[in-house]
Amino acid sequence: MNREDQPQTLIGHLLELRSRLLRCILVIVALFLALFYFARDIYAFVAQPLMRALPEGTSMIATDVTAPFMVPFKLTLYLSVLLAVPFILHQAWGFIAPGLYRHERRLAFPLLVSSVLLFYGGASFAYFIVFPLIFGFFTSIAPEGVAIATDIGSYLDFVMTLFIAFGASFELPIAIVLLVASGITTVDSLKAKRPYIIVGCFVAGMLLTPPDVLSQALLAVPMWLLFEIGLLVARWVKPRECEAGDGNNQPAGSGSD
Repeated sequence: MNREDQPQTLIGHLLELRSRLLRCILVIVALFLALFYFARDIYAFVAQPLMRALPEGTSMIATDVTAPFMVPFKLTLYLSVLLAVPFILHQAWGFIAPGLYRHERRLAFPLLVSSVLLFYGGASFAYFIVFPLIFGFFTSIAPEGVAIATDIGSYLDFVMTLFIAFGASFELPIAIVLLVASGITTVDSLKAKRPYIIVGCFVAGMLLTPPDVLSQALLAVPMWLLFEIGLLVARWVKPRECEAGDGNNQPAGSGSD
């Protein structure tokens, strides 16, 4: 039996988990230190969709004394975490890979790459498509005589909620592939539940986005399309129970003498 195939003890797993978490934290800190000098420029970039939609002569405001420093600080920290997502996912895959069958381990790299691309794709979709639409809509329906002056802290909370919501929802195809690969469900079963899942997409849009119909629809419709894409991809995935019946495909770390 190879050393890498030997099952780890509980203490060994906990030590490995601590090590991987520390690596993730160090990467986030390093990214934050590298980006903090550009914190104001980063906030200006994130605020562009709203600034373009604001009426001429208006601007954003800071209602808290510490907001001009703390808001860019928080945004830089959030951005550091988002940029560290590829490394964090790589560490997560490295931790769970020994418990997967060899066929599932071969799926690790494409799933890792797809997860990163889909997450960033969701965040980009929010910034370039959703933000201009909803900010243009909100500013256009303001009652006459009402001056639009958005607080920079409130704006950051709003956009980060949408970034995370869209980034996470775009992971739906990965979730479907993993569910089918693990044998928890099948493509046919998911297809039979399609009407309920579509309703679930709109419920998720309602819960994950601000309380306006436009934002909810802009999240729910892409989730529905991603669900259909996930079904197409999952057709090529071999369920886990098939692997369990194959004596040549044992979980890594469960090798026999």
